[in-house]
Amino acid sequence: MLRRRLNQLCGGDEKRVDSRTIYVGHRPCPPTEAFIPPKFCDNRIVSSKYTVWNFLPKNLFEQFRRIANFYFLIIFLVQVIVDTPTSPVTSGLPLFFVITVTAIKQGYEDWLRHKADKEVNKYPVTVLENGHRIRNESEKIKVGDVVEVVEDETFPCDLILLQSSRDDDTCFVTTASLDGESNHKTHYTVPDAEKDLESLSATIECEQPQPDLYKFVGRMHIYKPDQEAMVRPLGPENLLLKGATLKNTKKIYGVAVYTGMETKMALNYQGKSQKRSAVEKSINGFLLVYLCILVSKALVCTTLKYWWQSKEGQDEPWYNQKTQKERDTYRFLKMFTDFLSFMVLFNFIIPVSMYVTVEMQKFLGSFFITWDKDFFDPEIEEGALVNTSDLNEELGQVEYVFTDKTGTLTQNNMEFIECCIDGFQYKNRTDVGGSELDGFCVTDGPVNKLQQKAGREKEELFLRALCLCHTVQVKEPSSEEVTELDQVDQVDGLDRPLTSQPQEERGFIASSPDEVALVMGAKQFGFTFLGLESRTMKIKNRQNDIESYDLLHVLNFDPVRRRMSVIVRTRSGETLLFCKGADSSIFPRVKQEEVERIRTHVERNATEGYRTLCVAYKKLSAEEFAVAESRLQEARLALQEREAKLTAVYNQVETGMSLIGATAVEDRLQEEAAETMEALQGAGMKVWVLTGDKMETAKSTCYACRLFQRGTELLELTVRTLEDGARRREERLHELLLDYHKRAVQDAPPAKPGVTRSWATANQEYGFIIDGATLSLVLNPSPDANSSRYKSLFLQICQNCCAVLCCRMAPLQKAQIVRMVKNSKGSPITLSIGDGANDVSMILEAHVGIGIKGKEGRQAVRNSDYAIPKLKHLKKLLLAHGHLYYVRIAHLVQYFFYKNLCFILPQFLYQFFCGYSQQPLYDAAYLTMYNICFTSMPILAFSLIEQHICIEVLMDNATLYREVAKNAMLRWGPFLYWTVLGVFQGLLFFFGVRFLFSNAALQDNGQVFGNWSYGTIVFTVLVFTVTLKLALDTRHWTWVNHFVIWGSLAFYVFFSFFWGGIIWPFLRQQRLYFVFANMLSSVSAWLVIILLILLSLLPDILLLIFRKPKSHARQRKPRPPQAAASGPQSTQASARPLLMRTFSEESNTVI
Repeated sequence: MLRRRLNQLCGGDEKRVDSRTIYVGHRPCPPTEAFIPPKFCDNRIVSSKYTVWNFLPKNLFEQFRRIANFYFLIIFLVQVIVDTPTSPVTSGLPLFFVITVTAIKQGYEDWLRHKADKEVNKYPVTVLENGHRIRNESEKIKVGDVVEVVEDETFPCDLILLQSSRDDDTCFVTTASLDGESNHKTHYTVPDAEKDLESLSATIECEQPQPDLYKFVGRMHIYKPDQEAMVRPLGPENLLLKGATLKNTKKIYGVAVYTGMETKMALNYQGKSQKRSAVEKSINGFLLVYLCILVSKALVCTTLKYWWQSKEGQDEPWYNQKTQKERDTYRFLKMFTDFLSFMVLFNFIIPVSMYVTVEMQKFLGSFFITWDKDFFDPEIEEGALVNTSDLNEELGQVEYVFTDKTGTLTQNNMEFIECCIDGFQYKNRTDVGGSELDGFCVTDGPVNKLQQKAGREKEELFLRALCLCHTVQVKEPSSEEVTELDQVDQVDGLDRPLTSQPQEERGFIASSPDEVALVMGAKQFGFTFLGLESRTMKIKNRQNDIESYDLLHVLNFDPVRRRMSVIVRTRSGETLLFCKGADSSIFPRVKQEEVERIRTHVERNATEGYRTLCVAYKKLSAEEFAVAESRLQEARLALQEREAKLTAVYNQVETGMSLIGATAVEDRLQEEAAETMEALQGAGMKVWVLTGDKMETAKSTCYACRLFQRGTELLELTVRTLEDGARRREERLHELLLDYHKRAVQDAPPAKPGVTRSWATANQEYGFIIDGATLSLVLNPSPDANSSRYKSLFLQICQNCCAVLCCRMAPLQKAQIVRMVKNSKGSPITLSIGDGANDVSMILEAHVGIGIKGKEGRQAVRNSDYAIPKLKHLKKLLLAHGHLYYVRIAHLVQYFFYKNLCFILPQFLYQFFCGYSQQPLYDAAYLTMYNICFTSMPILAFSLIEQHICIEVLMDNATLYREVAKNAMLRWGPFLYWTVLGVFQGLLFFFGVRFLFSNAALQDNGQVFGNWSYGTIVFTVLVFTVTLKLALDTRHWTWVNHFVIWGSLAFYVFFSFFWGGIIWPFLRQQRLYFVFANMLSSVSAWLVIILLILLSLLPDILLLIFRKPKSHARQRKPRPPQAAASGPQSTQASARPLLMRTFSEESNTVI
């Protein structure tokens, strides 16, 4: 009881129920009842992760959850606790550096979040309290407060609209900060609410907070004196979301329903799941190998130490021999501590600094995509966007590309092309003016009715349907914008000039370009939509008469029904239902004798690549309308399963309609869409088109994009091919899958590696087509079906086809397809690209998600890993940036393991010559700074700006992409090569210097060199060799490479002189005092250093001399006239992309 009471007091209990009750203005309803204010969270937004008090422990805990950091922490603690041969500083300083840099970065990012939170929470707002307007801070708003918002202000919390300054009780908002859509959305006040908000007595019953921006269910109880309480439904059209902005409305009042972290904006800001690249998996595998090498070295040295000490006189001098008891005391503990000491001595073989370098490479490398001027689109004045830098190298490993059609392959820029009325085709003819048809031109019809046309009554009914069946708003420009916006059509915030517009024309606002295209098409043919005022729709007909219709109900569009309807009443009292939607959604709901007259036109338009919609209408009797209205009212008042109940009512109303005609709207291909798809296929990628559009339209688009060629045999698995009256669908599906598998997989000749369609035209190519309904049978078969092999057969067929088209797809099915391929054998790297909210699921599911800054809002961009303005930019993003990023980071990883193996192998060999005494070969300063200072900057610069092949060649020769596919540079073969090279050079360093020390008197005065001179000579050869090895691998030389390579070597020499040339007071012993200077005074030391460096690099030098250079000749393509006119570009300029354009022009590129 106590816990429950505490939950009620703290507001924890409200989450356990399905709905919440809100008292408007905190007034009891009805006034006679006792009022106990419910507990809800305040309006504070907290996006920060840390506080001043928990930053240090929480951040350290998160950092040490990483295996590498935890490993080095253990090594550091061992050095502190156990008497190890090296100072704790040698591992503690690099670890401290890594932890500190990461903590500073994360702390700065969290400080920015704190700053943003404070700005939002302290924002001044106006709240109505007891009839007075009170200015307050946003964080102090409570659920139930009535808030005032003026034009261009952002809503401080989720509000139910109670009152608007507009006469039609509406307001306009933009939700660009929520979903990226910059179009104006219309919201409505609650019907029958009191105009005097001070006297309003009402409660709101609504669902608990949930993150769906487009879903809200509630109802409002309005209490008036001596009257029964009125109940009004609340939906998304009444909800104003936090983060949205009020537009074209002077002032509104709303009641707060969700505040703070319960607003839909806050609920949507929960982070995406972390994606990891294949390179990280390879690093982990290599780390395990090197960890095994480390443990093996420590075990070998520990074993040999005790074997050597077991011999007489080796472990103790004759004058201080131990007793047997002393020898046996703590023997195993000593062995364990010796093992730990060897682990510490050799632990530098695991490169802790590699993680920091990789993170810096990814973070800094991502700026190259953002800075690339080729990605800048002047139309939207934006370039590429990088939302995550962890997947840069993954762009060079893509094997499957899943792309949306509308807005991705096509422009989503709709143009009304033609329509079909009662079986007759009408085309838009812009050169006709003033004729009776106002632009209608009858081009053809049924064969037996050539050159005839539909009746005038049918034509006008069709045009009225186009003018009335939509959710388009007319935007009235402000006085200062009249001249600028009179001739602008605005769809989703993008301005599109219209031709031949009269001066009085207004802009149209819609969430979909299709609707604006249809309204504009009707206008060009004589019927103009004038706007919606107080639920009255006005249109101007061909005779320039104004017709008014009362808008009774809007049956909204949804992707399941694939249609939308309006119910209107004419001035004569007649009630009409107009409906438009996809042919598959309309045809079953109209009289079947009317379908055949329209079907041929719809199919022909779809084949030509046009988007088609069918238009139908129905006259509703007074009884039918009364029944429909009562059912709609009942469904809209439901708090549970409101959408399902509304859909059921919609389906009941939208039956028995009459088909009037169909429309054809053209959505043109994106710029260079065909060339981009061709390049991706040439690079060895499989392209799948996942679209909700109809099959014929999508198929035409695939042909236009060259995904399907004329010789491609299409394997179709759709509802139409499954229709067989004699058998069940599952049986027919299984039969077709077996047939297609035999043709595309079993009978197909084995594919030659590295050969793509352009060079394998002798073999039959297959394309695969499947629709959403059939895909449901494949992925979710009935329990009694023979389903064990459905998915396997389907996947094998698709993998052997040159392209796959999946049409009539729901958003969830897109994600299912991506997940199926991603989890298939070999775990191929997948990429999804789209521009709309329906593409978000597949973008999040794929290894790499690309968003296009299109016209369907910015949800895809917000949820993507990378965003680009146009589809054509995908070619450079993958073939150039992706290829180079992968090569760079692969070289970085292999180089780090190689240089650390060269570093530690001489230390291991030295133990065989010092009695396994754990004597370090190198000074502590060298151990600490080797990875931090001496060898870090050259490889970081290399991994940022290296171009082994210039970008123009990579773009022109797509087959080069396949040379690094399937993680080719981080397989065990290259790893073994780098390991063998490290072992060879490590052996050469150690034994080469040992040969020099066969006579230790290396100076003219006969002075003998000691063990620190030995180690310093080895270290000098090591630093110069690994740095010059990187110089030999560099193909793209710039002043940055010169600066960091020669600068690092100069810094090492300077540091060695400086460190050994001064007596440092904080050091207990100074091992390198004048060691470096004395070493360089010996001619023999100079000779050995130079010879060992040359011998170590000899294999690489010989390889460069005798290896046959690869020919990366460009593929000659027809050049566009403008390119030809510009003349050939110089090779020097073409090899200088990315960051190099900001550097000097003195660099040289070697290919």
